Amino acid sequence: MQLMMDEAALSAFLLRDFAQVAQDFRLERSDAAGLSLRLRVGDQHLRPGGTVSGPSIFALADVAMYLAILARIGPVALAVTTNCSVDFLRKPEAGRDLLAEARLLKLGRRLAVGDVMVFSEGGTEPVARASLTYSIPPRT
Repeated sequence: MQLMMDEAALSAFLLRDFAQVAQDFRLERSDAAGLSLRLRVGDQHLRPGGTVSGPSIFALADVAMYLAILARIGPVALAVTTNCSVDFLRKPEAGRDLLAEARLLKLGRRLAVGDVMVFSEGGTEPVARASLTYSIPPRT
């Protein structure tokens, strides 16, 4: 499958269209197999108990899937999440970045379905798993 946006184009899109959160993320890899995105964990992502908050993990999974879809279809800013289910599997460590591995399972004309595995940096066991569905607007 040919990619419509490379890593540089995806990073530029995120910075231009989502500047309010772009500094929290760094694209590690994008290819036909999927995408890897890093959440630069800071104090704003933590919750009591020395762990990364659920909303921060959700944001990482959501942005990773969004970019994985855009890599395949091009810069469609109005593609939106229609469903997301997150399983929190283990406590992520507060002092480590999180890495999301996103993979598209189905890419249709109107819907995209994928999954995201989230790991603490250096860890081998996932801390979360997300299943996401996106709505893709019709091309005009």
